[in-house]
Amino acid sequence: MNGPFPPHDPGHVPVMLAEVMEYLAPHDGGRYVDGTFGGGGYARAILASCDCQLWGIDRDPAAIARGAALAPAFPDGHGASRLHLLHGGFADMADLLARDGVTKVDGIVLDLGVSSYQIDEAERGFSFRMDGPLDMRMNDTGPTAADVVNTLPEGELADIIYHYGEERLSRRVARAIVAARAEAPLLRTAQLADVVRSVVRPDRSGIDPATRTFQGLRIHVNDELGQISRVLETAPRLLAPGGRLVVVSFHSLEDRLVKQAMSRAAGRMPAPSRHDPRAMTARAAPTDFTLLTGRPIRPGEEETRRNPRARSARLRAMECIAPSSIPASETAE
Repeated sequence: MNGPFPPHDPGHVPVMLAEVMEYLAPHDGGRYVDGTFGGGGYARAILASCDCQLWGIDRDPAAIARGAALAPAFPDGHGASRLHLLHGGFADMADLLARDGVTKVDGIVLDLGVSSYQIDEAERGFSFRMDGPLDMRMNDTGPTAADVVNTLPEGELADIIYHYGEERLSRRVARAIVAARAEAPLLRTAQLADVVRSVVRPDRSGIDPATRTFQGLRIHVNDELGQISRVLETAPRLLAPGGRLVVVSFHSLEDRLVKQAMSRAAGRMPAPSRHDPRAMTARAAPTDFTLLTGRPIRPGEEETRRNPRARSARLRAMECIAPSSIPASETAE
């Protein structure tokens, strides 16, 4: 099985693929999870690198359909595929895997970015560069971005854009949205982008002024940070001894959650202040995990030239060094 990775769909470029494979280190007989299947880039490389089984999880039905077309390329020798597809959110990973009788795995990879398929399909409403319906949902249920911008009070909109989009002019943007929707509902991505650009000027970064507002709305619509927090509680408990968790994030909100979760798992959280009475008795708690990356790994210059979407990527990884004392099914509230 070892050898060059098979060619990828030109519409999907997996970010930091070489680094993901290095830190995941898949091996024959292993069980792996691609918790953000998307275009199947990581899954394809893992399955091609060794004789292993892989479970691909995605809440986007279109991603599951793409995976179904890919599955026959990886037969197990008994009339079935080594690629197993599970429709659902990665926060429910433990329950989804349990349905297939899987309680422990040898590796999990998560790419927290938006799938290039979702960005490039105007009808999904993720991109301000192409006009389409203002949707932004990663699945096909729940309120759309249009529902959010046309119904929420100005203050709530400002909070979403500030906290999730990290837009310092969030109040100005929210005020402009409310004024625009009073004239006509905002139903198209181009409409919303124009409203944002009317009050946020381009800066020296070259980033489109609508970028942060669209990010904030997308994160809110899909409960992305909540999903990430839950999977970071669940995923480590699914790792067998020697199993690895590899996470690629794309902005500071995601990376902060990943860093904190991995640091807690590895017993690396900051010690109490010397003025705190607890510091007199504090001891490092025994841990089942070790960090493989002290600092986030960044993509190389060549990759960022080839794939500008990789520019903001950060990879962190950790390894299970002992059987976890916490059942995988016991998730955080």
